[in-house]
Amino acid sequence: MEHPAKTDIRTLPEADLETFFKDHGEKAFRGRQVYEWIWKKSARSFEEMTNLSKAIRSQLTEHFVINAIVLADQQQSEDGTVKSAFRLHDNHVVEGVLIPTSQRMTACISSQVGCSLTCKFCATGKLKRIRNLQADEIYDQVVTIKQQAESLYQQPLSNIVFMGMGEPLLNYKQVLKGIEKITSDEGLGMSPKRITVSTAGIAKMIRQLGDDQTRFGLAISLHAANDKKRSQIMPINDQNSLEALAEALKYYYKATGSKLTYEYIIFKGFNDTLEDARELAEFCKHVPSKVNIIEYNPIDGESFLQADTEKVDAFANYLQAQDIVVKVRRSRGKDIDAACGQLANKNAATEKV
Repeated sequence: MEHPAKTDIRTLPEADLETFFKDHGEKAFRGRQVYEWIWKKSARSFEEMTNLSKAIRSQLTEHFVINAIVLADQQQSEDGTVKSAFRLHDNHVVEGVLIPTSQRMTACISSQVGCSLTCKFCATGKLKRIRNLQADEIYDQVVTIKQQAESLYQQPLSNIVFMGMGEPLLNYKQVLKGIEKITSDEGLGMSPKRITVSTAGIAKMIRQLGDDQTRFGLAISLHAANDKKRSQIMPINDQNSLEALAEALKYYYKATGSKLTYEYIIFKGFNDTLEDARELAEFCKHVPSKVNIIEYNPIDGESFLQADTEKVDAFANYLQAQDIVVKVRRSRGKDIDAACGQLANKNAATEKV
């Protein structure tokens, strides 16, 4: 006879935990204690909950599990970037990255196992989407990378970007729930202003962000400001045209008042001309925004090349002349396949599966 699967305790609200304890002859405040252990103190096992009796911990073990992620592999780049492979409870693997600079410690985290969007320039897009991550798995990535920042660099984690594996807005509910646990006083207490969610541009869900009055930053993975070019490299553009995207962004900005970031990977001979820059400048007029120009990081099986430095500089200078705030982002962690667009589970953890 099969035993019923145990409930992952981190899927339950605090009120349910209080009810559980009352039903089992304990005081309701035990639920509050457990809730604090799993979200504020990031406990990965019931044995860590030292202010609970052994009998209560046994009771928890009997009824619940904590499906914590496990750090299965860790690689450090020559530039200090750290790429981690996280093994999930069902043996799937996702990757996250710690990007250290003199000003900040940034965690780049994943929202899905694989990705369904098949963007031509992205290694993750070549992996099929297996499943969405749960809120607690998103939270666990942040906790682990936070610990890496503190142990390797003696610095606190300052920023979080959802720019790892997956399309965050196609896992909307769990991403927002994960952010809530990361930002709330009952969880890690980080400021939502230090979190950026990056999307390929799902117009319907961008409107939803506006309706939900989200307070974190939003970045749009744009890479071309005309439909023909964008559809060539991002099939999602066929269902979410630039016009539909612009309308959704206006709606979002009106609802939240939050300035946007456009991410623009610049490819040699594809989207690196002054005409491309002019089109991007036009698109930037829709809502207050800034532009991050990103160096292309080569991936297996694609012919894209990094744009020449002179072209990148001319592109950036054109945008600046149009009073657009521009930053050219240099790649980090290329030597360990940890740079933007390179996360494809090339690590020892997946080789062992």
